[in-house]
Amino acid sequence: MKFLKRHWPLLGLGLLLLMVGFYFIKSGSKLVRAPALLKDVISGQGLKLKDIHYTQDDPDRRMKWVLDAKEVSFSEDRKTIRFNTFALRVEPEGEQWFKLKGNRGRYDRDSGVIELWGDLEGVSADGYRILTEYVMINEQKKEMSSDQPVKIFGPFFRVDGRGFLADLKRKQVEILSGVTTEIHEGALIS
Repeated sequence: MKFLKRHWPLLGLGLLLLMVGFYFIKSGSKLVRAPALLKDVISGQGLKLKDIHYTQDDPDRRMKWVLDAKEVSFSEDRKTIRFNTFALRVEPEGEQWFKLKGNRGRYDRDSGVIELWGDLEGVSADGYRILTEYVMINEQKKEMSSDQPVKIFGPFFRVDGRGFLADLKRKQVEILSGVTTEIHEGALIS
């Protein structure tokens, strides 16, 4: 009895360690299998995530962008990112940001090209808006382009046409064909 009164904390700790050891031995086979199952799911298919917030900030490309998407999948080699139902904020170094929302997109890390499709709606920091079905953004050239019908709205005008090329460094946009321009009343009064 004296022995139990004096060493009960050590005996309790020993009993607890014995129970934990028994639990690990019994469930050890389950713990070893979990990583193997994860490997099987990822291998050959890449990785899929839901409701993500992804930031790309490569100093060599001089363009930061932030992607919020309902679903994202990475290729097995992690060089291609595909995403669905997205909002993309692009911040070229030393230039104004712009946002684009749409249905789906793809980013190729090697080429630095972002392609976006489906009901695209964009807005720039200075209030210009764009509507189109397809946009390609080249990080290295700091260019944005499309060969699809496009509508661009500004505070004083609206331009419709087919295809565009935007030079983000020089802040110039060129509509490639079929241009119709509407200038709002009061825009030319100085």
